[in-house]
Amino acid sequence: MADKKIAKSERNETGGIVNKKDLAKLKLPPEVSAIINRCPGYVVAGSAAELADLACRDAVNGWHEVAYDVPGKGKVVEARVCRVRNGIAANYIEPYMRRRDPECMVIADDQPTNKQRFKDRFGSSFNELRKETFDWLSGQELAVYPFVAGAPNIGIDSIVVAPANAGFFAFGLALLQGILDPENLPENFSPKAVIYVAPPFRHTHFNGKQVVVHNRLKEMYEMFSYNLYPGPSAKKGVYGMLINLGEQENWVTAHCSAVQVVTPYDNKLTIMHEGASGGGKSEMLEHVHREHDGRLLLGSNLATGAKRYVILPRTCELHPVADDMALCHRDLQKGDGKLYLMDAEDAWFVRVNHINHYGLDPHLEGVTINPAVPLLFLNIDAQPNSTALIWEHIEDSPGEPCPNPRVVIPRSIVPDIINGAVSVGIRSFGVRTPPCTKEKPSYGIIGLFHVLPPALAWLWRLVAPRGHDNPSIVQSEGMTSEGVGSYWPFAAGRRVDQANLLLQQFLDNYRTRYILCPNQHIGVWDVGFMPQWIAREYLARRGGANFTNNQVTPARSPLLGYAMKTLMVEGQTIGDWFLEVEKQPEVGVEAYDKGAEILRQFFHNQLSGFLEADLMPEGRKIIECCLNGGTLEDYCSLIEAEPIIDEQ
Repeated sequence: MADKKIAKSERNETGGIVNKKDLAKLKLPPEVSAIINRCPGYVVAGSAAELADLACRDAVNGWHEVAYDVPGKGKVVEARVCRVRNGIAANYIEPYMRRRDPECMVIADDQPTNKQRFKDRFGSSFNELRKETFDWLSGQELAVYPFVAGAPNIGIDSIVVAPANAGFFAFGLALLQGILDPENLPENFSPKAVIYVAPPFRHTHFNGKQVVVHNRLKEMYEMFSYNLYPGPSAKKGVYGMLINLGEQENWVTAHCSAVQVVTPYDNKLTIMHEGASGGGKSEMLEHVHREHDGRLLLGSNLATGAKRYVILPRTCELHPVADDMALCHRDLQKGDGKLYLMDAEDAWFVRVNHINHYGLDPHLEGVTINPAVPLLFLNIDAQPNSTALIWEHIEDSPGEPCPNPRVVIPRSIVPDIINGAVSVGIRSFGVRTPPCTKEKPSYGIIGLFHVLPPALAWLWRLVAPRGHDNPSIVQSEGMTSEGVGSYWPFAAGRRVDQANLLLQQFLDNYRTRYILCPNQHIGVWDVGFMPQWIAREYLARRGGANFTNNQVTPARSPLLGYAMKTLMVEGQTIGDWFLEVEKQPEVGVEAYDKGAEILRQFFHNQLSGFLEADLMPEGRKIIECCLNGGTLEDYCSLIEAEPIIDEQ
């Protein structure tokens, strides 16, 4: 490989610029300058296309191996990468590396945190490993480039330092977060964050586990990615940077998708859909999946095999706003009682495990098969020079498809996308729910959707259940929490600080309405993501109209707010067993109540940790209401908001 080293004083094979003038423009931190001055070669990339070329630069017979010499192990291949007609396809050798490990984050600094510190988990200070990481990077050919985490003027100027042979990772990060041309940097560009990528340390120091170390220095946010799956670092790691900035400036980066829905009658409604990984954020931006005959499969009964369909000749137009992260920056707010947000990313990390055959989602298929720019495909079964197809998933083991195939899609090629800020009409929360039956009660007792008062909606965001059969993360047993706003796994600070920031949003935005929406199961019915698609169509057609007592009723569990009594979409009535799960004969009242008790215990276990001295008084009242067995009427009285229920 010696003949392929990149000279520091000339343009490299991918067109990257590598002269000292460009490095001066980057205003590199001293640590990065020292690494680059010692390394055998580097690329200063100025576009995602350059990084796409780098991703397969050393391909043999079409395949580029991302491999490292690891002391004690020899050569370790992390991933195999190939160029396909529609972009770059990368596949990890280990099934473990194909999903995010929810325990990957550790904190190296001494600033306030509720997260595990590096020295507590690994028994030593991070300083020595930090130096070892810099030494290792100094011996590698590197890819370096600047970007802005978030958005210009309300984000963080940042630098990436990664091994050049992991070009696919750098390419994915550049798609997700953007990349700046070093020749045309803004004059005020001043890095306040650095991402260091050093994959072999996963094996030498962390027993093969995904670890991402966050180090919040006084003038610099350092993130050390010791693995090559983009989820913990290129996405959620950058998310952690934005959360930290918001803590300092009193604003939130929400874990959500957002879409402007336009009805066939030209009514418009913007829905913000939050939830833990797998909670349906990307799916909220998808068009309704239809059967071959055009009908919508509402659900399949797991006990009887019965199926229920809905006929919807024309669905709403969708104008996507954000897919996973949204800036709710204070400068975007207008003080009119509604929340304003904009996308925090340049591309979307779209999970396609539910796309398992051709024709299921023609819109997404069309965007990914013949894109205007190269895409990054992860965990997709593709060969060199083929067309990567989003329904061709690699297998974790024979007959077991990977549950987390992904494609990174730049916003610039998403049809009908909205740039800039929008106001939120409906704020939805998604929960992956298991089947619930008399024989096996569970928390799968959530109806098609529930209407929540603001205080209860805030509690759901504090507990943020990861839910059933989560495809996006290495799964833990039982019901677990993703916590505060469903973005707690990515935050480096304290839970109570984020709880307060979220609560202030709920207090300020008194005109926003809240719903709770399940996916996967409603009682004994297998429903996939159809509940949120039906809710989207129904609520957009309703516009801002209030519900009446004939349409909603207090749910049997107070934690579920109001259940729908009746629901009609385009003249078709949805069966009440989809709305009030206790009415399903396979469930009944007794199994429902056992599921409600599972939810109650989960809420109690999660909420007690928020009762710290600096929790806002309003938040303390809401949490204590829940711990003391509060009623729906109690929750309705705790945050003042525009009425959602008319008495008539």
